[in-house]
Amino acid sequence: MPTYEYECSACGHQFEKFQAMNDQPIRKCPACGKKKVQRMISGGAGVLFKGSGFYQTDYRSQGYRESAKKDKAPTSTPTCSGACDSCPAKN
Repeated sequence: MPTYEYECSACGHQFEKFQAMNDQPIRKCPACGKKKVQRMISGGAGVLFKGSGFYQTDYRSQGYRESAKKDKAPTSTPTCSGACDSCPAKN
C-alpha cells in the first residue's frame, strides 16, 4: 500500500496518508475541517534491487570492502615447526 501526500488549499496543511490504491482520496482536512484537500503528485520512493542480497553491506564502497578483507583473520592455520617446548609435534 502506498503513502499518498495531501495538501489543503484552504489552510495549506500538508500531510501523508497510508492508503490502499483503490481507496477514495481524502477530501476533508484534518486541521481545519474544510473539504479542500487535494492529493499531491509525488515521485515516490525509488527502490533499487541489485546484487546478491538485500543487505546494507551490499552497497558499500570499494574502499570499505578492501579494508574489510584486510581486517579478516587468516583462514589457514600456521604449520607447526616443532621448535617450541609445548609443541604436540615434538611429543
